[in-house]
Amino acid sequence: MLRSGLIATKIGNSSYHKDDGINTHVTVLKVDECVVTNIKTTDKDGYNAVQLASIDTQKDISKINKSQRKIYSSIKINPKKILKEFRVDSENVLEVGTKLNVDHFKVDQFIDVSSISIGKGFAGVMKRHNFGGLRASHGVSISHRSHGSTGQNQDPGRVFKGKKMAGRMGNKKVTKQNLKIVEIDSINNLLIVKGSVPGKKNSIIYLKDSIKKS
Repeated sequence: MLRSGLIATKIGNSSYHKDDGINTHVTVLKVDECVVTNIKTTDKDGYNAVQLASIDTQKDISKINKSQRKIYSSIKINPKKILKEFRVDSENVLEVGTKLNVDHFKVDQFIDVSSISIGKGFAGVMKRHNFGGLRASHGVSISHRSHGSTGQNQDPGRVFKGKKMAGRMGNKKVTKQNLKIVEIDSINNLLIVKGSVPGKKNSIIYLKDSIKKS
């Protein structure tokens, strides 16, 4: 059953001590109020979805482009930094103006989180793809960390697309599945999630129900 997710900001990593004394690694996420600004329906758009707006921006509404200005002025809210659409089932379509917060999820629930991973710049194949490299003995001249041969013989005589080679590492969308919520702080709008979440501090994180676990 598909329902709306949430938009959050990554605060950082910490340790969480359970009542039985076990210490576990967690990530702290802050969820600003998410407001439903638009809905999509099968009859009109061909699919069901809700559009959420979150995280206040310092821009004046006159500085926002006209299409977004209409969204915010129609429901009388301040301009938001992030607009994100979540696919939902027909019975989970929310009304425009509905506000969601951390109580949208429950403790011990599993969620999927998506964000842009930390960019690590240009990296070689040993770091980027965990290659073993060439021999480190005599006879290998200045090629110890190279990727070796990349092509084939005359047939097909080219390098296939997607070949694992050196290049930019990180800075792409990453989704981690089945992360468990260990605590919810409704007063400070914080979610405490077990494990690591992609992205650096203050990254925008998209949360939704786990698709593999109920």
